[in-house]
Amino acid sequence: MTLVVAAAVVDDLTHPRRLLAARRCRPVELAGRWEFPGGKVEPGESPEQALHRELREELGVGVRLGAELPGPDAGAWRITPRHVLRLWAAVLTAGDPVPLVEHDQVAWLQPGAWADVDWLDGDVRIVEALAVRATTPGGLIG
Repeated sequence: MTLVVAAAVVDDLTHPRRLLAARRCRPVELAGRWEFPGGKVEPGESPEQALHRELREELGVGVRLGAELPGPDAGAWRITPRHVLRLWAAVLTAGDPVPLVEHDQVAWLQPGAWADVDWLDGDVRIVEALAVRATTPGGLIG
């Protein structure tokens, strides 16, 4: 099983309203669908180190991580038969997100519209769980 890490980049960890989504441009079978930015953990990296590296490479940004959103699959989210995802909430600390690699567009989704884009199948239930968690006391701080 390949470990993938991603960030739910929001405008505020305590009272999140906007959520950043990234539209894939490759591979062909995923092009045009939206996902949380992130990628695979490389040998020797912690999941958190990998996430910071991936966000710099993919979007040109630095972030502060909030809470991890544990999933129902042994604490993670099975997103494909071969991939399991760990997801953290995050806020920007440096840079403005631009699609540098893997993506052709990024968008801030407004309150109530987080599910309005064509998310990758594995991300749909994560968006739903994130929307619930974002409205609970303490938000996504962790």
